[in-house]
Amino acid sequence: MSVVHHTHISATRKRWAFHPAMGFVACVALPYPFLLNRFHAAVGVDGSVGLSPMSIAVAAFWLATAFAVPVCCILCAIRLASVRIKTAAQLKALRLSYIGVIAPTAYVFMGVLLYMAGSPLPDEAAWSLAWLVLLAWAVLPAKADAATAAPPAGATSGLRITHGIASTVVTIYVAFHLTNHLFGLVSPEYHAKVMALGRSVYRASFVEPFLVVFMLFQIATGLRLAWRWSGQRVDGFRVYQVASGVYLSIFILGHMNSVFFFARCFLGIDTGWGFATGAPTGLIHDPWNIRLVPHYWLGVFLVLSHLSSGLRVVLAAHGVNQTLVFRLWLAGLAAAAVVATMILSAMCGLRLSDFTS
Repeated sequence: MSVVHHTHISATRKRWAFHPAMGFVACVALPYPFLLNRFHAAVGVDGSVGLSPMSIAVAAFWLATAFAVPVCCILCAIRLASVRIKTAAQLKALRLSYIGVIAPTAYVFMGVLLYMAGSPLPDEAAWSLAWLVLLAWAVLPAKADAATAAPPAGATSGLRITHGIASTVVTIYVAFHLTNHLFGLVSPEYHAKVMALGRSVYRASFVEPFLVVFMLFQIATGLRLAWRWSGQRVDGFRVYQVASGVYLSIFILGHMNSVFFFARCFLGIDTGWGFATGAPTGLIHDPWNIRLVPHYWLGVFLVLSHLSSGLRVVLAAHGVNQTLVFRLWLAGLAAAAVVATMILSAMCGLRLSDFTS
């Protein structure tokens, strides 16, 4: 056997060695829409009819399985990123894992685009086709199956600093936006009053364009940083930061599309509480709207925990005790989960008056 032939076989075996990881991600992400369909089958379309304990348990199982999709993809990315990236197959497997993380928000984004385009293709079919294409891209050999070059030390520092500084403006808007949604626990009317105050500022003709520019800048720099870091051997903290950043980039793009193009231009309606909560059917009992539940919860959770991850990097760089930094990071994640749950509960109809009446 020639040396060239032996080298080719060795490279092929290395490439195929990462196919289980690619297959795992595809098998986790591809059925995502069908998991939501199973949830809807368990709860039905009539919210006025009480569900049996068995139906509630079955519905909870399918919804938890849908939430597990990005979690499994993050864990797969952590495993793949724990070794030095040497081949294009490794790199594809890792980046496919990051793509799997965005499944909940990508499915919403895709559904809105297909609806606007008047596509006769069911969302589930389009989703399955897209993932088959992604899997084919991941499995097919690359032109050069060589080691990926990591950027020089400090190559991303300037971009990270700029991204972090610009995030200050975005964080102010996000803080108000999430606080506004928390007022939904009081009532939709109270939420509308607070939103009207905020809109007098961020929808002003001289403010809104700058806010949009900042958002797009954060998306562009964030995806650039994610692309660079996704090709390197990093720890689980960095993987989580990259994964949450990728999710937020697609989430914000989809959110801006829904507000500026779908609602304002395509439907010609206001983007108030009713639009966000899928009125009059609601989020839970509508077969389309149910996809918004993981989309929203993860959007809130990941934007707050992404900020917490950024703070962890800053504190660690300034020599703060590692144990304290880790505890603060965990506290940030816990707070993010609480806020996300409170907002989603409000969007699903929970009110503070339910506990006082």
